[in-house]
Amino acid sequence: MKKDEVLKRIEEIGVIPVVRASSAEEAVAVAEAISEGGIAVLEITMTVPGAVAVIAELSKRFGDQVLVGAGTVLDPETAGKCISAGAQFIVSPALNLRTIELCNREGIAIFPGSLTPTEVVTAWEAGANAVKVFPCSAVGGPKYLRALKAPLPQIKLVPTGGVSLTTAKDFIAAGAWALGVGADLVNTEAIRSGDRESVINAARAYVEAVREARGRETIQETTLTNTSGL
Repeated sequence: MKKDEVLKRIEEIGVIPVVRASSAEEAVAVAEAISEGGIAVLEITMTVPGAVAVIAELSKRFGDQVLVGAGTVLDPETAGKCISAGAQFIVSPALNLRTIELCNREGIAIFPGSLTPTEVVTAWEAGANAVKVFPCSAVGGPKYLRALKAPLPQIKLVPTGGVSLTTAKDFIAAGAWALGVGADLVNTEAIRSGDRESVINAARAYVEAVREARGRETIQETTLTNTSGL
C-alpha cells in the first residue's frame, strides 16, 4: 500500500493502538481482537519479544485489510528491519532525524516522537508525516495539544500517553489527527484471562468516540460558518 493510502486510512480510523505484550503470542491475540473490533491499524512496539517476527506474521495474515506498523523504533537500523518485515508505518517515542530520512527514502510513513514546539517543528520540517506528542498527559493532555495546534495548525499531531475513552473526545476536539492508545485499549490482562470480548468492545467504543467527536466538530464548524455569513 502506498504511503498516501496508509496515511488516509489512519486518519479515517483515528486510532493507533500501541501494542505492548509479554510474548509474541499475546501480541498476536490482542491484535486480532482489536482488529475484530473495527480498528484496522496496529502498532507493534519493539518491546514485544520477537517484535519484528510478529510484524511479519501479522502483515502476512492481514494483508492490506489491517495496517501493521512498528513502534518504539529508536534508530534507522531497527526501522529498516521492520520495513523489511512488512511494517507500513514507523513510530518512535523520540526524534531521530536519520530514521525520518530512511523512511522518506523508502516511502514509509513516519511518526517521530516530540514534546516541545521546537521538537515538533524540527520533526515536521525533517519530513515527518505526523508527529507523536509524547508523553502528552504529563504536560497537560488535551489542553497542551490545543496550545500546540494554535500556532502550528498545519502539523498533524498524534497525542500518546494518557489517552483513554474518557479523554479521547477532548483530544480530537483539541486538534488530534489520530490518537495513540495504549493499555486502555490494548488490554493484555483481559486476553490472558480469556476475556477477549472486552478488548473487542473497547475497540468499538474508541471507533465510536472518534466518530462522535469528529461529528461534533463538523457541526460546530458549520454553525460558525453560517453565523459568520449572516
